[in-house]
Amino acid sequence: MFGFININKPGGMTSHDVVSKLRKISKIKQIGHTGTLDPMATGVLPVAIGKASRLIEFLTEDKGYIAKLQFGKISDTYDIEGAVENYSDKKVTQQQVQAGLQKFSGKIEQIPPVYSAVHYKGKRLYELARQGQIPEDIPSRTVFINELKLLEFKEEEEQTALLKIECSKGTYIRSIINDLGMELGCGAVMTELKRTKSGLFTIDNAIALDMLTDREDVEKYLINPVEVLSYKCYELTEFEYQKIIHGQSLLTKQFDDNEYVLLVFDNNLCAISQKDDKSQKLITKKVFIQ
Repeated sequence: MFGFININKPGGMTSHDVVSKLRKISKIKQIGHTGTLDPMATGVLPVAIGKASRLIEFLTEDKGYIAKLQFGKISDTYDIEGAVENYSDKKVTQQQVQAGLQKFSGKIEQIPPVYSAVHYKGKRLYELARQGQIPEDIPSRTVFINELKLLEFKEEEEQTALLKIECSKGTYIRSIINDLGMELGCGAVMTELKRTKSGLFTIDNAIALDMLTDREDVEKYLINPVEVLSYKCYELTEFEYQKIIHGQSLLTKQFDDNEYVLLVFDNNLCAISQKDDKSQKLITKKVFIQ
């Protein structure tokens, strides 16, 4: 098998748990996910099957989320799975929340949560945190928040909000929520998180994991890589197909210099190539001929 499965990850499972279950169901060892989701999170988790794992680096990396938060509380993990504490009795208004969100739009610097898989001096941050070692100099990272929208706000006793976020890879939604709470002076923790998209994979066509019970089910929902890779396609002739099989490059005036191109034959991805700016050839980078 060669392709992707768009899994709607249930809460309570790690991304690795999903991969392990799919390995048992499909009897295929070469399986990998394309981006970790925390156990409490649900939603889109693209999984590469077979040689498609070699395509993960070529997938579009922007993400989309729906997140729910509770004001007035804080947590060491920035969500309700950590040690939650009351922080403030201050009540915020919708106008204050809207104003606070504006400071987290566009290009921002973000410090990852101490309970995260980010590496710090050879160890993951969550390993240090569990040992009671909280670094004070965790490096910030630049992320891009393309959309940050308040979908719902319950202002009275609830003091909860629902956010829509579209962002770059590596963005921690928990950190945005924690930082928003600090900005408003009341604290905030994430109570729910659903990933609605990852690149060209969306929640609308994500498959519940319990719908996959055997290898045939996996094959049924397998997505052709051509459909989820956001590069231009070059349709090979039979002659050109034979050239690719024998490791030869293709001369073409199409495409921009250094652009990645999908080489496709009979609607099947045969290779990923790159336009060489000097020779004007499509140089094969990875071959996927079955």
